[in-house]
Parts: sequence; C-alpha cells; structure tokens
Amino acid sequence: MRLVFAGTPRFAVPALEALAAAGHELTAVLTQPDRPAGRGLAAAAGPVKQAAQRRGVPVLQPPTLKDAAVQARLAELAPEALVVAAYGLILPQAVLDIPRLGALNIHASLLPRWRGAAPIERALLAGDPVTGVCIMQMDAGLDTGPVLLRDELPITSGDTAGTLHDKLAALGARLLVTALDGLASGTLRPTPQPSEGATYAAKIEKNETRLDWSRSASEAERQVRAFNPAPGAAARVRGAELKIWRAAVVAARGAPGAVLTAGADGISVACGDGALRLEELQRAGGRRLPAAAFLRGFPLAPGDRFEPVTTGNN
Repeated sequence: MRLVFAGTPRFAVPALEALAAAGHELTAVLTQPDRPAGRGLAAAAGPVKQAAQRRGVPVLQPPTLKDAAVQARLAELAPEALVVAAYGLILPQAVLDIPRLGALNIHASLLPRWRGAAPIERALLAGDPVTGVCIMQMDAGLDTGPVLLRDELPITSGDTAGTLHDKLAALGARLLVTALDGLASGTLRPTPQPSEGATYAAKIEKNETRLDWSRSASEAERQVRAFNPAPGAAARVRGAELKIWRAAVVAARGAPGAVLTAGADGISVACGDGALRLEELQRAGGRRLPAAAFLRGFPLAPGDRFEPVTTGNN
C-alpha cells in the first residue's frame, strides 16, 4: 500500500520498520523539526528521522500541517493511507481527508480509556492491571475516532514506563500491519468508541513527579515506575534533590517521610500507609546508584526525614 508515515520519537520506529518489512511503499515520512540536544544543544534528528534516512525514505519536517503548501505537497504524494504514531503535531481535517483510506493512529491504551498525551504513565499511576494498543481511524477529536483493531497487554508488578513503552511499541507495530491488510482486503470494519469509560491522559507536569509521603506506599511506588526512565520520581532530604529510580512497598509504619531503616537492601521511608524502600537513587548531577553505594556517599539513618510536598514544590 502507498503510505505516508508520521511519527517522531522512539515509540514510532518499530511501526515504521514493520511497514517497510511488510513491503508497503513509504512515499514520505513526516516528523517534527530537529530539536536541540546534548551539551552543545545542536539540532539533532529524532529517532524516526534517523530510521527513515537509513532506509532512504524522503523526510518532511514542516513546523505545522496547517500550511496550504504543505497540504498540497502531501496531496501530490497521493497516499492511500496516512499512518500516525506519536507524531506530536495536530493533523487538520484537510490533511485527514487526503488519503483514500483515511489516517490511522497507533494509540497506546485501550480506548476510550486514557485518550491524550501520556497514556502509559497514567495507566501506571492509576494502578491499571491491563493496558494495550488501539489502531484507530483519526477524526477531528482527540483520540476519539473509531477503532479498527485492539489488543490487551497485562501490566506486571515490575513494569516501568520504559518497559511498557517498548512492549506497546512492538504490539502496535504488529497490529498496524494487520490493520492495513484488513483495510486493503475490505475485511476490517471500524467500531465506534463507547461513550462510557472515557478518561484523559494529561501530559505529565513536573510537580506530579515529587513523592508525597503522606500518601500510600503503593501510590508512591507506582509514581517511581511511571516516571522511569523519565523524568524520574523526585524527593528531597537534608536539602538535597534526589531521583528515585527503583523502589518497593514494605510493611512498616512511621511518621510520613521518616527514614525507618537504611542498609544495603534499601532505605525504608514511612508513608501515609506502609513504607517505601528506596533501592536505586541519584543525586543531582550524579549517577544512578543502588542503595548500598548511595549510602556510602550520602549516609542516611533513622531519624532523618524526607521533606513533605508543599505548594511551593515543583
């Protein structure tokens, strides 16, 4: 099938590779403009652009798709379908109307739950037992279009946003190829999303990353997993800013924020319900370290106390 692919980050790369491997004709790849990266803040190509260039696929990087000249260029490509995976720019109706089979989007949730920008993190924060991928036909709404295919994926107790990201990216790539085959053969029909059960996965804000010791240890542990590998769950003790990368719930009690134990297996901190054992930590400007190594450079002991969340924290 003749396609235009739109995507930017690493999540979209497996889908691009799967389309190429399946023999689809990639006429162009749409991706966001290069962004400053690294210490020198030089403009750097994103993962999808790099993957497209390796395959010799033409790359288009308009800052907006609302420009009439950009829309005319896409129309000239005459794609049968436009495939979108974490592109990051709004597709106006004029663009959605160009392909004969419309625009297909890979969304990393079981719609209508977690429409929006951060479905993986929101599923983890909420303690959802299952997530998945939907291949949907795009319309003018935010992830509101009818669903062509969907598949579920259990969320394990060890899953982080990083591990779920990779699992869902691979699942989405497989489903996408199947969906295109079904559209081409006429055997696949879209199913409207139900009106009940819709939730919105808002973008993660910085103030959400700080651990609130007055809440339950289970909630705090889900924060740690949801914000790994980025931006990291934040905490503050003795004036030092820390990132917490791995933690576990333990059966212990104390005043919220109080250090209960500190040893080779971790630093147990009391929460509003239970306690959180911090197993991998990082000081600002430092490296991620297991608790034993962290404590050698930053000793903590019972009696120390992590700072509470206040209105001024961000």
